[in-house]
Amino acid sequence: MEERPPWDPEAWGSVEGRPAPRAARTGPSLSSVLNELPSAATLRYRGPGVLPWGSEEAEDEEAWRSMQTSADAALQEQPEPGASRELPWPMLARRAHRQRLARDRVAQGAGSTGAQWTRLIRRSKEKVREGLRSLQPWAWTLKRIGGQFGAGTESYFSLLRFLLLLNVLASVLTACMVLLPTWLEGTPPGPPAPNASSPCGSYNPGSHGLVPFATELFNLLSGEGFLEWSPLFYGFYPPRPHLAITYLCAAFAIGLLYLLLILHRSVSGLKQTLLAESEALTRYSHRVFSAWDFGLSGEVHVRLRQRLILYELQVELEEARVRRRAAVRTLGQQARLWSVRLLLNLVVLALLGAAFYGIYWATGATVDLQDKPLIQRTPVLKLVVDYLPSIFISVVNFVLPPVFKLIAPLEGYTRSRQIVFILLRTVSLRLVSLLVLLFSLWNEITCGGDAEDERCKTCGYNYKELPCWETRMGQEMYKLLLFDLLTGLAVILLYQFPRKLLCGLCPGALGRFARTQEFQVPDEVLGLIYAQTVVWVGSFFCPLLPLLNTVKFLLLFYLKKHLDGVYRGPG
Repeated sequence: MEERPPWDPEAWGSVEGRPAPRAARTGPSLSSVLNELPSAATLRYRGPGVLPWGSEEAEDEEAWRSMQTSADAALQEQPEPGASRELPWPMLARRAHRQRLARDRVAQGAGSTGAQWTRLIRRSKEKVREGLRSLQPWAWTLKRIGGQFGAGTESYFSLLRFLLLLNVLASVLTACMVLLPTWLEGTPPGPPAPNASSPCGSYNPGSHGLVPFATELFNLLSGEGFLEWSPLFYGFYPPRPHLAITYLCAAFAIGLLYLLLILHRSVSGLKQTLLAESEALTRYSHRVFSAWDFGLSGEVHVRLRQRLILYELQVELEEARVRRRAAVRTLGQQARLWSVRLLLNLVVLALLGAAFYGIYWATGATVDLQDKPLIQRTPVLKLVVDYLPSIFISVVNFVLPPVFKLIAPLEGYTRSRQIVFILLRTVSLRLVSLLVLLFSLWNEITCGGDAEDERCKTCGYNYKELPCWETRMGQEMYKLLLFDLLTGLAVILLYQFPRKLLCGLCPGALGRFARTQEFQVPDEVLGLIYAQTVVWVGSFFCPLLPLLNTVKFLLLFYLKKHLDGVYRGPG
């Protein structure tokens, strides 16, 4: 082993073993000595603009010059990266590196007209982007909702705002491409009069004589009477060549606009969604390190967020236990479990089949009962018969999802898999219900596809019961949208708001029993998607349906915003 040199106090500027004052030191400084150590090589990993190990801030000019020299050497050894954010350096070092690159680019491009125009265009884009952000409606309102109730509730209102934008744009296109050409080419003619040469084509939906107010109100709710021959439905627009082309172009443009905006919104958050769904990265670390919402305000919402994070961790641990039990399950246990799953899925299919058959039966019964004398004489019964498919669809969508939630835990899946199955079954129920309604209507229009049927033999379709079948399709979508709005308003005003008042006025046992309910984000989002799907399906036969949906979304937004105390948004 090498012998260590003896301790020489004088070499270090001390007298009798005691360190001398800093001003009296004549030997090398501490920073220069430490920079000669092998550990100083770690500077290349720390990046430029970082003090070397052991040096004090602003100790002397020598330390600063040594730091700059070492930093420049590290930069020369480090290959030029594509972006500062990709370097394994501290934030201060990356900022200094980014500033150095910017100075180099300015020095190289000084006097270059192309570089100046590039910078000008980039700054203009940033200003335009900031201006568009400032013009977004309800921006501050959404921030306040997110701060009070968390990001989950804010995402619901963000989706509501996006769908509202889609409907506003569709309404503007419809007004410009359908309504304006209709009146610019002349006043639209009235309903077609009876023609002696052809038994088909005559159509007179208007009421004759003095019409009671109750009948007018029921016509407003069902889309019949004065509304049946109005710009609201397809049958109003005259068969003019130019109008037919603009009508089809409007439908195509609206569909393309929907597609492009939805793709843009989906792709913009695709990377974050894929990262969030990666179980290898976010099973525990995301919830432990980055699940807290720093925008929350108020002790109640903070405690709620804490309980939500605790619940998510408990769910993760429970799923881990379920996976461990599944790994040690015997063959007999697996056979018994799969038998239970098969039986429960048969029960779900039976419930869905019964619901779809009920919608099919309600649609046929509506067509058959409308011509009954008793129904025609009683406006209330006629309104109930008209709304029979809508009522049946709403009842099915209200009753079956809770049944699916009761069935899912019995199948032995993990909690996340249970949620997936519940959502799939609920979405299938809502969307397939619309398809069954359209199929049953088409079956009534075409007499079940039997061209030789007496009802369809003369005109090729069921002209006697459905003289303008396009308008009838639009009326069904109109009633679905209106009934969904009325049920939503009834739930908010007759159930949620009184429950809020009862919870606030009765602090005792009754108030705890009527405790404030949580904002169920999945159910509310499915309701929005269902309403928008109704618009997409029926906007061809009811061109003003996007405008009606815009009014509906505005009402829902302001009601839920002003009654936000009704919920305890889960975040």
